[in-house]
Amino acid sequence: MTKQGHATVKEIDAKKLRLCGILNALSDPIRISIVEQLSSKGEQSVGALSEPYAITAPAISRHLRVLESAGVIERRIDRQWRICSLDKTALSQVAEWLKLNG
Repeated sequence: MTKQGHATVKEIDAKKLRLCGILNALSDPIRISIVEQLSSKGEQSVGALSEPYAITAPAISRHLRVLESAGVIERRIDRQWRICSLDKTALSQVAEWLKLNG
């Protein structure tokens, strides 16, 4: 931030890059569906998230990695389960951008 409280060019670019990463992660129907599942049902195991899809375990893992890398979901280990949850901050950033530019 500048002394006047305005964002610097670097800060603006970082925000745009983060937004692009989030939008890119949401550019796949399966990943959107995963986000919808987490939004409606809350925390889910990887197994529960993968049930509706006829795809391989490596494919679902790849989708989850993309969402995690973009900051859309968080993953944690609970004994033998891999638990995913939605990070609503990322979706809030998209909603804010759409409100300003939509």
